[in-house]
Amino acid sequence: MQTVYKFIFLPFIFIAISHLSAGQTKHNFLRRVVDTTQDEYAYVNSKGDTIIPFGKYLFCFTEKFYKFAIVRSSDKGIIGIDRKESVLFNVYVIDNGPDEPSNGLFRIIKGDKIGYADMNGNIVIQPQFNCAYPFKNGKAKVGRGCKKQTDGEHSWWVGGKWFTIDKNGNIIKT
Repeated sequence: MQTVYKFIFLPFIFIAISHLSAGQTKHNFLRRVVDTTQDEYAYVNSKGDTIIPFGKYLFCFTEKFYKFAIVRSSDKGIIGIDRKESVLFNVYVIDNGPDEPSNGLFRIIKGDKIGYADMNGNIVIQPQFNCAYPFKNGKAKVGRGCKKQTDGEHSWWVGGKWFTIDKNGNIIKT
């Protein structure tokens, strides 16, 4: 009789657990909503409950907030936040918005140093460079001692010592 219960009951337990875990991943994110009349943003859960209220952030760049989101704060600029709204890092700004991910990484800043974070909000290369380009084909050109120059509308980096790194921050011999 125990064997019969195992064959009948165990598949039901497996199916129930599968549905529970699938439900958590499918609906375990916050969705960005926009009040176009006020030009304000908020995040709501799958039930429609407001988790982060309208007006808390000037702009919410992340549409589906799983582990972290990129938002514009009135006092901290463009930042990455976790689900508890703790600031993870400041995001490097390009063209008045957050740096675009490239090869799964985007640039972050701390003070005047640039590093990289991944799409889960983890800092993978600590901010340590004065200048840093996005990753391309698994490599990025970075520099120390370089300075930003601008003509008012455009900017570029000059001087310093430049080298190429991999996605772990290791210097690649070229």
